[in-house]
Amino acid sequence: MTNSDNKSDGGSLAEYQPFLDHLLLVERLSERTIDSYGRDLKALAQWAGNNGRSFKQLSSDDLRDFLDWRQQADYKASSTARLLSAAKRYYGYLLSEKARSDDPTAPLLRPRLTRPLPKTLSEADVDALLDAPNLDEPIGLRDKAMLELLYAAGLRISELVGLTRDCVNLRQGLVRVIGKGDKERIVPMGEEALHWLDQYLKYARPALISDGDVLFPSQRGQQMTRQTFWHRIKRYALEAGLKSDLSPHTVRHAFATHLVNHGADLRVVQMLLGHADLSTTQIYTHVARERLKSFHGQHHPRG
Repeated sequence: MTNSDNKSDGGSLAEYQPFLDHLLLVERLSERTIDSYGRDLKALAQWAGNNGRSFKQLSSDDLRDFLDWRQQADYKASSTARLLSAAKRYYGYLLSEKARSDDPTAPLLRPRLTRPLPKTLSEADVDALLDAPNLDEPIGLRDKAMLELLYAAGLRISELVGLTRDCVNLRQGLVRVIGKGDKERIVPMGEEALHWLDQYLKYARPALISDGDVLFPSQRGQQMTRQTFWHRIKRYALEAGLKSDLSPHTVRHAFATHLVNHGADLRVVQMLLGHADLSTTQIYTHVARERLKSFHGQHHPRG
């Protein structure tokens, strides 16, 4: 079987337009979602027309051929999975409308999706980032304390900017964090973060705020937004000469990756990060494995 160069939609629009109308008028899906369904069904219909098959009456074997063709043509598994979801919904609609007596997508399995590894930083990169703020200014000392705590405790940026003064216990070296779903966790902050937090509270915070519970206030003495501090992180990364494409979770990923690299138990990392499911934390074992493979390839004589 070959995929013809002669493109045709096989009169498909008339076939699946009632389905799109149903999504709009009955299920009240957004126009953006309906457009996405339309594009996916058009791609399937074109393939069917190019291969002399009836789009509306495709069999399970036909759809397997289609999935095989997409795999050989190097389409992304994620786009194929989305397209298959559109097909499942379309043929389910035909079945409910008694326009078909079977659902050809029922025995088909979604393409296996590989979860992308999170972007992270080396330990040297983290050191450069944390050394970027100007400590001669109250704002710089505040940012230094924030970055140190962000990395030491593996916090989300939203968790960091939401901290209040009573969330940190300097004597015990602990920070109380309110995470997703209002779940509370207690995380040790380490000596370095503890030192800079102490310096900040003594010499910088009084210059930024005279009253209030916000631990890390903005220049206006209010709670800082997540977006504001994220922009400051990107600025410091630029000043530090980091070439990695940072995301808001990059420092958090670095915290977890470096713990795993140094032998931390995955259950402990799960608790520190506040993950509800260990499977979410297990991605960091893959990050560590990729790092070892890269190190071996660079330095082993037969790498």
